[in-house]
Amino acid sequence: MSWIEMIKEKDAKGRLKKLYDLFTEPWGGVDNILKIHSLNPRSLRSHFDLYKTLMRGRSDLSLVQREMIAVVVSSINQCHY
Repeated sequence: MSWIEMIKEKDAKGRLKKLYDLFTEPWGGVDNILKIHSLNPRSLRSHFDLYKTLMRGRSDLSLVQREMIAVVVSSINQCHY
C-alpha cells in the first residue's frame, strides 16, 4: 500500500494551520484527501479551489447530479472515501 506523509492538524503551523482551520469539518478534523497536500500548502489550496469549482461552480448539472457522479466514480474505483 502506498503511503503519503501528512502533517496532523495539531502539528500544523503557519499557512498550513490557517488552511487547516479553514477546511476543518464539523467532525473536528481535515479530510485526508486534503491532508495529502500538507507538505505543499499551495497545492492544498489549489486542490480545494478545483473541487469547489467542480462541485459548486456554474454548470448544467445540479449539485445532486455532480455528487452522484462522484459516488459512481468512487464505487468503480473501489474508493471508500
